[in-house]
Amino acid sequence: MSTLQERMALAIKHYETTTGQRFKNAELARHTNVSRANVGLWVKGPTQELEGSNLLKVAEFLKVNSKWLAGERAPMASDTPDKEFTNVVVNENPLYKIPVLDFVQAGIFHESGYDGVNPKGETYTTYRSCRPDSVFSLEVSGLSMSPDFMPGDKLVIDSAKEPYPGCYVIAQNGSHEATFKKYRAIGYDEHGRETFELVPLNPDFPIMNSIQHDIRIIGVVVEHLRSFGK
Repeated sequence: MSTLQERMALAIKHYETTTGQRFKNAELARHTNVSRANVGLWVKGPTQELEGSNLLKVAEFLKVNSKWLAGERAPMASDTPDKEFTNVVVNENPLYKIPVLDFVQAGIFHESGYDGVNPKGETYTTYRSCRPDSVFSLEVSGLSMSPDFMPGDKLVIDSAKEPYPGCYVIAQNGSHEATFKKYRAIGYDEHGRETFELVPLNPDFPIMNSIQHDIRIIGVVVEHLRSFGK
């Protein structure tokens, strides 16, 4: 079995090859919050134990596998992603199939309990509702919610979710066609029901008020998907 100093020598060579930088005891000392003398014992001195959090910090700094550095049978190279480079993670959530509706079908979602017959299409989402049959997708049309939401953007809506201040909702205003707006709570009526406004993000479009209009909230937007392909 190799000694700690032999493994440190290999790890330092790996560090310099990987980073293109010269190894310095002082930098490792700062990273591990120990003295330079202690680092010297790990690198070239007599046998010195390296364990616990110090072992993990040294392995992280030198970009090697902590198990290998501890003398165990393991690959030398670290399998930990470079935190300075990686800013995404793999989404391992399962996919669920949901119907794509048009705004007329969405408008009657609560009235008729849309049964999934003849949807505009089908798509998939990782969002999971307490009632899976209450989730559907819509495609944005018009410019009332621009620039945050543009025509062609895809929305995932949960009709089982209660609206809350600041959320985005799909609502119906008397007609069979639905509309997409931001939900703004403004108070309560004499029956204790929350009153609200439906606010467009584009100021060129009008605000709708639940006191003045008979508005029914169909569902809350839970996902926003945009394609950047031309």
